[in-house]
Amino acid sequence: MRELLSFIPPMHPEGRRFVLIFAAITLVLFLIWEPFGWLGVIATVWCAWFFRDPERVTPDRPGLVIAPADGVINMIAKAAPPPELGMGDTELTRVSIFMNVFNVHIIRSPVEAAAIRTSYRPGKFLNANLEKASEENERYSVLMRTGGGHDYGVVMVAGLVARRILPFLKQGAHLEAGDRIGLIRFGSRVDVYLPEGLEPLVCVGQTSVGGETVLADHHAHHDHRPGRRS
Repeated sequence: MRELLSFIPPMHPEGRRFVLIFAAITLVLFLIWEPFGWLGVIATVWCAWFFRDPERVTPDRPGLVIAPADGVINMIAKAAPPPELGMGDTELTRVSIFMNVFNVHIIRSPVEAAAIRTSYRPGKFLNANLEKASEENERYSVLMRTGGGHDYGVVMVAGLVARRILPFLKQGAHLEAGDRIGLIRFGSRVDVYLPEGLEPLVCVGQTSVGGETVLADHHAHHDHRPGRRS
């Protein structure tokens, strides 16, 4: 049994009250009609699974940019960062990772950097797969600056089902690559704005693993011609 439990990832504390709520509803459903109760059991197990917080082995070589979230790379496009980050109007490469309700929803820092600026903006709850979700949906944005002076924008975007973004960091905090910086409840997206001239090493449709998948590499970008994606 101990060996079995070692394979089950721990649950983030934020999920405990939701699991208790699901479990209480399940008990009521059993009193109403047993088949409803078993549906409640499935929903409770899913809730506990949703809030899982597995440990990750983050590559620590200087220059690497790591995926902040589990999910699918659903867009790579040129776009201006959110104005609240103060990164200017220049269009940068934006890598978007879409998380469905079965992905881990812990968000991690893509680089070792200082959180220079944080900003919350209320908004809509459009499907996070849509490009306009980056501009219109509720979001929490972080401007990160590395020791080498490179700026990154990391934007946690609420989705159709997600109704709350929970940041774990404060402005001015120093972050290591892979550090947990937030959690988005129930389906969402994360946008990463890369420094000008840095090309991604991922492609649309690729699955990313938060804290492990390499999005870009400062030491490799000179091997990529401008406008070329790997």
